Formats: sequence, structure tokens, C-alpha cells
Amino acid sequence: MIEHPFAFDPLSGFPYSNVAVSGDLVAIASQVPFGEDHHLVSRDFTEQAHQVFANLHRCLQVAGCDFADVLKVCGYLADPGLVDQYNEIYRQYFAPPYPARTTIACQLVVPGMLIQVDAFARKPPI
Repeated sequence: MIEHPFAFDPLSGFPYSNVAVSGDLVAIASQVPFGEDHHLVSRDFTEQAHQVFANLHRCLQVAGCDFADVLKVCGYLADPGLVDQYNEIYRQYFAPPYPARTTIACQLVVPGMLIQVDAFARKPPI
């Protein structure tokens, strides 16, 4: 059975769940740099990245997890030149041994959006 714990409403018009849980496996949809008002928090990469990780953390929490429980992270950056900044910010949320990771430079759906991050985690034993 797949559960969908509520973290916050998905982006308008997009059919998805932010969090899906099957047993102890947790899948988290791409988190975007939107605040609670569903708008881009800033045009600044650092501010966007911190908002993305805050949204990711909220999703992890509703599934009973934290950053230490993350198995795999996939980051999508609008510009490959942002990788060094991404690495600096990423280290503020994850510690060695780091989760498996993929980083992709690509065009993102929302104009002005510079980063999205999705993840897989495993619920810790009770």
C-alpha cells in the first residue's frame, strides 16, 4: 500500500504528490524554491536553494524522516555554473557519508527557477 502524507499542496495544475511512502521507502517529488504563498522566493540562487532544502525537510518530516535518512538526491540546476554554489549549500544539509547523488543541468519549467531537488529516503527503525 502506498501512503501520501500531506506536506503541502502541490503546484497548481501539476498532478503529483509531494511525498509517497511504501513500507519504509520514501519518495519525495522535486521540491522547488516556492514559499508558502506558492511563489518563487527570490531570483537569488542561494535563497532558492535554501527554500528547496526547507521544503525537502518538511516532506521528510511528514514521512518520519530527516536528512540523515536520505538515500539518494537528484538536483536539477538551470545553469551548470551553479554546481559549486550548490555543493556548498548541499553540505549544510548533508554530512558524510553523503547520500548517492545526481546533479543535472537543464531547463526548468518555471521562469526564474534555478534549482529543484528530489530525493529517496528510508524510514528509520522505530
